[in-house]
Amino acid sequence: MTKKWVAIVSVLVLSGTAAVADSWAEKFKVVDTDGSGTISQTEWEANAAKLKIDPVPQFSAMDKNNNSSVSQKEWTEAEKMVNAFPVSCKSSTESWCPKGY
Repeated sequence: MTKKWVAIVSVLVLSGTAAVADSWAEKFKVVDTDGSGTISQTEWEANAAKLKIDPVPQFSAMDKNNNSSVSQKEWTEAEKMVNAFPVSCKSSTESWCPKGY
């Protein structure tokens, strides 16, 4: 199979799996629709809602080196950020914490 064909098949297969993508590695694959190994801001904006992540990180917060893409390393750091949010939010006495945490 050519790389282009593999990419097309991957998009078709992954397009139906966003709701069942449980691990962050799987979520990365869902958002990386072109298979480049990075997530562009366009890919993020088009697919972030499909992931059911709460809270949804801002693209700029994930793109630590400001190169307009999120690498797998930056994605792993975003996972830590999202997982830490409810913990720090619950312990906060400030009003920035949304209701429900």
